[in-house]
Amino acid sequence: MTGPDPAARNPSFRYRVYWEDTDAGGVVYHARYLQFLERARSDWLASIGVHQVPLRERHGVVFAITKMAIDFRKPARLEDELSVTVAVIAIGRLRMDFEQRIERDGELLLTATVQAACLDAERFAPKRTPAEVRERILAAAGAMTPAERGTRD
Repeated sequence: MTGPDPAARNPSFRYRVYWEDTDAGGVVYHARYLQFLERARSDWLASIGVHQVPLRERHGVVFAITKMAIDFRKPARLEDELSVTVAVIAIGRLRMDFEQRIERDGELLLTATVQAACLDAERFAPKRTPAEVRERILAAAGAMTPAERGTRD
């Protein structure tokens, strides 16, 4: 793992909308938004040096989404360039909470709150986030209150 990128605190990842993302009318199909959100969280983790294959191989853990709430505001369309942000709003030893946004040219299209749990890769049972990984996430997330750092498990 490499050191965290200082720009990773509130990163924005850009993705283009392709035909495969849309319905017959050229509007992004609702389930595709989850893929954009997932891709941004994965890209964010990679940007801070947390890569998912080594996470599983070295630490025997994976992250899994346990809860998600989405507020659809406006549709994205074919060939739009979307900006997807990732912000950690809480982290505990077993789980972390994110707030994500999807925008087009500064216009808010969607907000989501996402809860991810750290799981044992073999048993899919809760397992503490490795200290090294938790430290990287905390460093990238910036200052959080003590309550946010430890009471979300």
